Amino acid sequence: MATDRRHKRNFSIIAHIDHGKTTLSDRLLERTHTIAERDKQDQLLDAMDLEREKGITIKSHPVTMRYVAQDGEEYELNLLDTPGHVDFSYEVSRSLAACDGALLIVDAAQGVEAQTLANMHLAMEQRLDIVPIINKIDLPSANLPAVYRQLEELICIPHEEAILCSAKAGIGIEEVLEAIVKRIPPPAEGTDDKLRALVFDSVYDAYRGVVSYVRVVSGRVARGMKVKLFADAASYEVKEVGIFTPGMQATEALEEGDVGYIIANMKSTADVKIGDTYTNLVNPCAEPLPGFRQIRPMVFSGIYPVDSADYESLKAAMAKLQINDAAFTYSAESSVALGFGFRCGFLGLLHMEIIQERLRREFNMDVISTYPSVIYEVTKTDGSEVQVDNPSALPEAQEIQEIREPVVKVFVMVPGAYIGDIMRLVMEKRGEIAHTETIDETRVMLTCRIPMAEILVDFNDKLKSITRGYGSMDYEYDGYQSAKLVKMDIMIAGEPVDAFSMIVHRDHAESSGREIAVKLKDVIPRQLFTVAIQACIGGKIIARESISPMRKNVTAKCYGGDVTRKRKLLEKQKEGKKRMKAIGRVNIPQEAFINVLKSGD
Repeated sequence: MATDRRHKRNFSIIAHIDHGKTTLSDRLLERTHTIAERDKQDQLLDAMDLEREKGITIKSHPVTMRYVAQDGEEYELNLLDTPGHVDFSYEVSRSLAACDGALLIVDAAQGVEAQTLANMHLAMEQRLDIVPIINKIDLPSANLPAVYRQLEELICIPHEEAILCSAKAGIGIEEVLEAIVKRIPPPAEGTDDKLRALVFDSVYDAYRGVVSYVRVVSGRVARGMKVKLFADAASYEVKEVGIFTPGMQATEALEEGDVGYIIANMKSTADVKIGDTYTNLVNPCAEPLPGFRQIRPMVFSGIYPVDSADYESLKAAMAKLQINDAAFTYSAESSVALGFGFRCGFLGLLHMEIIQERLRREFNMDVISTYPSVIYEVTKTDGSEVQVDNPSALPEAQEIQEIREPVVKVFVMVPGAYIGDIMRLVMEKRGEIAHTETIDETRVMLTCRIPMAEILVDFNDKLKSITRGYGSMDYEYDGYQSAKLVKMDIMIAGEPVDAFSMIVHRDHAESSGREIAVKLKDVIPRQLFTVAIQACIGGKIIARESISPMRKNVTAKCYGGDVTRKRKLLEKQKEGKKRMKAIGRVNIPQEAFINVLKSGD
């Protein structure tokens, strides 16, 4: 039975990682009897094993619930579960665009964190009605007066509006449902009856093709309709529409204000872009819904199979992953050291880690990844502009007029006691602190500008270790800036190894080169001749380590006699080693790449 527009509520849950977003969605599903008793399990909307293990949401999962409120009316509640990590902020913004309100969860023990504020600003940009919820009130470390003060000072919400609950213990769930009905408005009435459906996510089904997750803003969409998308103007026929309960359930049509899915005759998720608009082919609307932009990868890394015979299997695995993750890009490349592999683009470091983990788990692939890099903009001396995402593609130094690197604005929340150490960390990473802001008597927020390449590998880890786990960060893209960058090559026994090449700041090149040389010295096995590990910029060696040779004691058989006999044997050995060095080749073991490229600390 179709629900009229006034009895629909479309909302999202936004929070910092680990503040109880998924647990609260589980309780709401239980209280509204959306899931049967036998299907109950923790983290119900987290479908991947990886999501359950890491305790994070990677893909958004919409679900439709029915709730009979205290006024006796039945309401249709559409929850759009969103990822919490900064790498997926575009996915969060699209999900919020499909909502009319949001539940903002704050941990009663930890208070307002960096991503709480970032997600709050995304919700305010969309002009959503916000219902604050203070979760985990049953914890012994809960500090409600401090959280009330943070709500009022940082988020400008009166603390009386906050709902106290504990999703784990099931406290306050009824109050949350009543607040959704009373404080979140119904979907706005469409300006006309032309179909406008916002695509906020898409997945690939092996049997039915592309499944688009949509919010119908105006009009209606039914099976058999001819529709088109604005991004590519191609037309499709709708094969099925439906809602999530939380599994897919087919319905006759999706009406104005509904959240559900559309399956059309699409063969690839590349056909549908997140943030795009579906409209009727016969009677289309004039323009798409606002806010659509192409997702651009920010971090690039080479991924190679450990065994070169697995190249084709890796290619097939990446094609399957891309079907379900439009933000992941890849193209073939080859390396002298690692053989054939792929240059892959990711939204951020967590995204990169998840893709690699899925390759290992879902496709049983053993892979090596090269040092992550970002996209640099290079102005050449002839005036032409090039974009470089791979150090090997950087033009020669004499051809470069200027190199620009991407910069991010980083918001760091830390206890006041650690502010000096964090400032030192920011300076180390070539960052500058724009301003500091006191949140409460124990915590401060620093706003910094840091080159993106510097926060890629270990910034978050160092932040956590310095602050004993109490620090949190969030970042947003903030354009490009010119910098003194150079390409650093690593040479082993006189041969450059392209897998270790990286673009570094000239002032930090020496320390980075020495660090890598020391690591390699530990993992490359000794040969019968001296092996030189050198870091160089152009033709200049900036760091060197030597692996001493293995030495056979050729004089052991001499029991006495003239010293010249011993010297003669040693000279002969020396000549042999010189000859061996001339034709010798150093085999670099796989662990060397894994240790140097993966650890990054």
